[in-house]
Amino acid sequence: MNDWPEGWSDENRGPRYGRGSAGAQPEGARVMRQVRRGPAGPPGQGGYGAPGPAAPPYGAAVPQQPSYVDGRGHGAGYDEYDSGYNTGQVYGGGPGGPAGTAGRGPRPAPNWRRRIKWTAISLATVLVVTSVATYFWADSKLHRDVDLSKVIDRPEAGQGTNYLIVGSDSRKGMTAEDKKKLHTGSAEGQRTDSMMILHVGDNGDTLVSLPRDSDVEIPSYVGSTSGKRYQGTGRHTKLNAAYAEDGPTLLVRTVEYNTGLHIDHYVEIGFAGFAKIVDAVGGVEINIDKGFKDKYSGADFKAGKQTLNGEQALAFVRTRHAFAASDLQRTKNQQKFLSALAHQVATPSTVLNPFKFYPTMGAGLDSLTVDKDMGLWDLASMFWAMKGVSGGDGTSMNMPISGSTGGNLVWDKAKVKTLVNELNNDEKVTVSGD
Repeated sequence: MNDWPEGWSDENRGPRYGRGSAGAQPEGARVMRQVRRGPAGPPGQGGYGAPGPAAPPYGAAVPQQPSYVDGRGHGAGYDEYDSGYNTGQVYGGGPGGPAGTAGRGPRPAPNWRRRIKWTAISLATVLVVTSVATYFWADSKLHRDVDLSKVIDRPEAGQGTNYLIVGSDSRKGMTAEDKKKLHTGSAEGQRTDSMMILHVGDNGDTLVSLPRDSDVEIPSYVGSTSGKRYQGTGRHTKLNAAYAEDGPTLLVRTVEYNTGLHIDHYVEIGFAGFAKIVDAVGGVEINIDKGFKDKYSGADFKAGKQTLNGEQALAFVRTRHAFAASDLQRTKNQQKFLSALAHQVATPSTVLNPFKFYPTMGAGLDSLTVDKDMGLWDLASMFWAMKGVSGGDGTSMNMPISGSTGGNLVWDKAKVKTLVNELNNDEKVTVSGD
């Protein structure tokens, strides 16, 4: 029995190329026109080197094949033999598909809605993680060293929030070169060069400067370190002496006793820290109404708009000897500069620039001493209130003064009482100060 399929018998196969074949060319070379023929073997040699009769000259036994080029790269018989390749059906590709894409089908259109969705989710995740990390980083930098729970006999809290903001002459951490550069001197101990009460409420924010030479009574208090109670004797002194005597807690106690205002939070910054903040923000632009010089603070300013660096800014807020009303003019300059500083920090060029925002924030937080209950939200509230005051949305003033005694400035008791009542009730302030 013949096991070959029909048409595969020796009788039907015809001349073949290979073992025992007399054919000079393989079958595929005659059938598949895309196969190029190589040179004929030597005479007397069959296919693949097998002995056999000499191959006839090319074209004698095998008809010459048509060219495989017809202007489109196709020859005669293209449809018969290459239709499968042309349509891509051999590999499952569609007609007209580019080379190498058979079987893939057309590329689907991009799903822009899905892409936008995942991009938004990724950005939101990065923002949340960055914000949380920044919060904990900033919170860890706050020096919560002041315990207001040690302050005794406190007045009741009113409406709104009262911050006592203090600029001290602390030289802690400063080298001899720093002291010389910033004209701070080398006095021992620690005093307050500036003191302000910032009231944050619903009817406008109010910034009240307390002149360091204000005449105040030192009340009974408990020592911040000794825990010993010191009985008040009616002793009067300058306000900044309270800080020198027993630090922040006695200063808070003295301010509350002499004003009747409840202080909710305490914030303090020293000489070096103040200069570092100004330098970190890239300087603060301010308009100086009248030029002045002071050899003690190192001030040397001309009138007009200018940008102050850290060293110049410190000289500006410390100068008092260049003015007739020394302490009152200095408090006005301090208010003016701090408001300008708050405005400068809040600009998009600082907030949206991480190379400026983080150094500024780091310098500021490293330089601040606050009370134990102070949080970053409280600090932010204070900062924005300062900016609001500089923008004209609030009130900026000195504590009303009626005269002086023994070189100390005496507060106007009637005006102070009205001012305190308005602040406690969170009302619009109607009192003015010099």
